[in-house]
Amino acid sequence: MKLIPIFESQDKLNDLGLLLLRLTFGFSMAYGHGWGKLQQLFAGGEIQFMNFMGLGEEISLFLTVFAEFLCGVLLMLGLFTRAVAFPLLFTMLIAIFIIHFNDPFGKLEKAILYAIPFMVLMLMGGGRYSLDYRFWGKS
Repeated sequence: MKLIPIFESQDKLNDLGLLLLRLTFGFSMAYGHGWGKLQQLFAGGEIQFMNFMGLGEEISLFLTVFAEFLCGVLLMLGLFTRAVAFPLLFTMLIAIFIIHFNDPFGKLEKAILYAIPFMVLMLMGGGRYSLDYRFWGKS
């Protein structure tokens, strides 16, 4: 059976799957989680945020904005995919093991469901439909 020409090879299907992962989870993280924190960071008011490892609330919020917003946008573009997936995964692991560890599974579940695609993208890269591939010829 002949598929649509763009889908003739399994490699192209894999790359399309990586593109869908990048766009879906990068956008969801950047817009759904990072954008509000970015606004909070630059609002000028008092910052109330988790003080991760004694770094302070402002630095903890800044690092979270870096991961959720900036890395989320770069993930969508497929630029430095493996590198930017790491801070996203790290942020989700903090959410799992520190912030929501004692919460009911329903609260913990979202962080787990975000962590898995970030792990996959760290392992596989951005695929051929990424800026990584365009600039460096690799996923």
